[in-house]
Amino acid sequence: MIGRWRGSGLPTGSPLDGLLEAYGWYGKEFLDAETVHPLLFTTRSGPRPVDPAFVPMAVLRDRPALAHSRAARAAFRLARPLVTTTRPRARLRTVEHRGVHTAAMVYDALPIIDVFRRVSDDVRLGVMDLRGLDGPFFFVLTREG
Repeated sequence: MIGRWRGSGLPTGSPLDGLLEAYGWYGKEFLDAETVHPLLFTTRSGPRPVDPAFVPMAVLRDRPALAHSRAARAAFRLARPLVTTTRPRARLRTVEHRGVHTAAMVYDALPIIDVFRRVSDDVRLGVMDLRGLDGPFFFVLTREG
């Protein structure tokens, strides 16, 4: 998992489908097991980490229509420079998911675990497990470079 990964949603009918892309989500970066940037967003100067502690998860989970609104996206664009960070905000661990030991990213400040399954050397299927969300949110990561 070490490296920078470009992310994209995998449409499954989740209320979160397309949401990250609408906000300019770039992907994730894993420097080592203790140094993970879970949310990179596209900026003019390249991908920048955002502190997920400032992401209003209750709105994303409980009011996805509001989260998908143009006004919410505009507010995020204005606030994004204030919530960028250089500090890691997640860690990599091995967890058992559906009977298989696999890589997982554990967020430091949110009730989220992203579980990864290898598709190929440079592609991972990700499943976001968010407490309170009815079903998982699926995404794909493709290794940069």
